[in-house]
Amino acid sequence: MNYRHAFHAGNHADVFKHIVLTRLIALMSRKEQPFAYLDTHAGIGLYDLKGDQANRTGEYLEGIARLWGKKNLPAVTADYMQVLNKMNPDGELRYYPGSPELARCLTRSHDRVLLNEKHPEDGVLLKENMKGDRRVAVHLGEGWHVPRALLPVAEKRGLMLIDPPFEKLDEMKRCAESLKDAISRMRQTVVAIWYPIKDKRQLRRFYQDLAGSGAPKLLQVELFVHPLDTPNSLNGSGLAIANPPWGLEEELRELMPWLARNLGQTQGGFQMEWLIAE
Repeated sequence: MNYRHAFHAGNHADVFKHIVLTRLIALMSRKEQPFAYLDTHAGIGLYDLKGDQANRTGEYLEGIARLWGKKNLPAVTADYMQVLNKMNPDGELRYYPGSPELARCLTRSHDRVLLNEKHPEDGVLLKENMKGDRRVAVHLGEGWHVPRALLPVAEKRGLMLIDPPFEKLDEMKRCAESLKDAISRMRQTVVAIWYPIKDKRQLRRFYQDLAGSGAPKLLQVELFVHPLDTPNSLNGSGLAIANPPWGLEEELRELMPWLARNLGQTQGGFQMEWLIAE
């Protein structure tokens, strides 16, 4: 349990993941019917970019810091930037929202937010950061158990983020298994799996496992910030999204070239394809 997301908060992978998450929430909110947001590996929810851990790596400087203060941002970034601006009202970039805080801020009064964090210290911080909002429930347990423990939800609509630390070799396989569990329990659940990209060849089995998950449809989108053969580097990250809401693909076709231009380091690029087409 050495992984602490505070070292990586606000980096290029976070920006990509979190903007797409805000769009999933927005598109699901077009229907009046409530939905539940589920986060399997939630972290602490709020991060101080001037704190010791974030400053030790400085990864946010190549992520959110590149976008902070920019003019004429794409319209699809509006919800994401609204939360950031509210957290940093003096205009200085210091605080960064994790996925729990984005979900808490952007879901509606009749939606629910169900968060899980295994790390005992982070779980306590998550509870502290989420206190005062009755819609939020924090669970302290194994993230891989969330689909079986919490699905189906009473709302009959669900959005689940699976975002493990990827410290162990079997975590990509477990992501695919969790997706399969979620779909078997509530077929129309929207499931977003975030994953790191270091060497694309290592991902082939993961792609096969995702394609065999039984999801009705599965969209894959990846952002690259370095050439894919760069050694010992996080060269990009991806999201595999089961049951993406209508309109998301079109929005991503606008967003991804912009992210590649603005977050690319030695090289920027993106890829998007359907692993399971309708």
